Amino acid sequence: MKIGIFIKNYAVGKKFDKSGVPNKSGAEFHAENHAKLLNKYGDETYVMTKKTYFFTKNREIVNGVDVCRLHAPFRWLEICFRLLTTHKNTNCFYIVGVPKFAVWAILMARWLNKPTTLVLTSNSEFFAQEDGWRQNILTKCDNYIAISQEIAKGLEEKNHIPREKIHVLPQGIDTSKRFYPVTENEKINLRQKYDLPIDKIIVLFCARVVLNKGTDTMQKAWRIVMKQNKNMQLLVVGGGLETLLDEIKNTGLELNNSIKVVGEVDNTEEYYQLADIYLFPSRFEGLPTTLMEAIACGLPCIASNIGGVEDLVPPAKAGVLIAPEDYEGFADAILNLANNNLLRKQYGFAGRKYAKEHLDSTILLLPLKKILRNEI
Repeated sequence: MKIGIFIKNYAVGKKFDKSGVPNKSGAEFHAENHAKLLNKYGDETYVMTKKTYFFTKNREIVNGVDVCRLHAPFRWLEICFRLLTTHKNTNCFYIVGVPKFAVWAILMARWLNKPTTLVLTSNSEFFAQEDGWRQNILTKCDNYIAISQEIAKGLEEKNHIPREKIHVLPQGIDTSKRFYPVTENEKINLRQKYDLPIDKIIVLFCARVVLNKGTDTMQKAWRIVMKQNKNMQLLVVGGGLETLLDEIKNTGLELNNSIKVVGEVDNTEEYYQLADIYLFPSRFEGLPTTLMEAIACGLPCIASNIGGVEDLVPPAKAGVLIAPEDYEGFADAILNLANNNLLRKQYGFAGRKYAKEHLDSTILLLPLKKILRNEI
């Protein structure tokens, strides 16, 4: 099966924007992971995306994925031409997000009688049929994937998509070779590798360092935690706004160097594996990949009770949910888990079991392929 993946941005060649925030979005991770996975298990994929920068190539292979960049202002014409020539053997069309040029792929797919699937990875991608001709075309796909129940509800209520066309399917993660728990000895070795204390409770925040991830709530909560238990370390992993990173560093200095800001890393799995508690005070989410990774690594989680998060922590029995911005509630939850090793183990074991059964990308691949083929 040859699958065309259409997404606004893909492998643009820049890691950070001017403010320090990573350029790679959750939607791009979603498209990249699915492209690689589909290729690995026998399908052929390609990506069509915008050519935004002069320095990016018109066409190249990126990590085994054929990437074709479309040129403004005639992206619509280039899509039509390629789907009739260089990419004419496409069997199904997979649209990630709502890029404007994707409507031409939908129109071509309908003309060629090929199935189309659109996946929404964020609440911000909702569209309404009455908003214009492009939005009207976006409602003509054969299937829709929502990565969370909240997004599925929005597709039905805001976009007026028939419920039978909507499939709730997480993006999936690698629970066997990347995100898994380690032994106590391995945890100690990892802490020594990164020069972290082996005798303290380590609380991990691993996400983009931007305000909507609740970094202000995190700092307020940590001030309360440090007043009651100084045998703890907060680890902040992820790129983000330089002003916020500096602010967090200064808070750590005020609180006896109890916060270590690591920044952006490639091997995030090792930080999950060396930590004791995962902290995720975000204000809104689609379905947070970082939370799935933490659960798969057997970390007890303290997170906001928001859409997407509610799809993960309660069914996995992997931790507790706190109202967004309730820094006192987050502080109490951190202190409670820090003082209860048995409860941490219970949450970690249950979460790991759930991740293996429900969040593993290889398990989710079969229903994804059936949706793309319009067999569901």
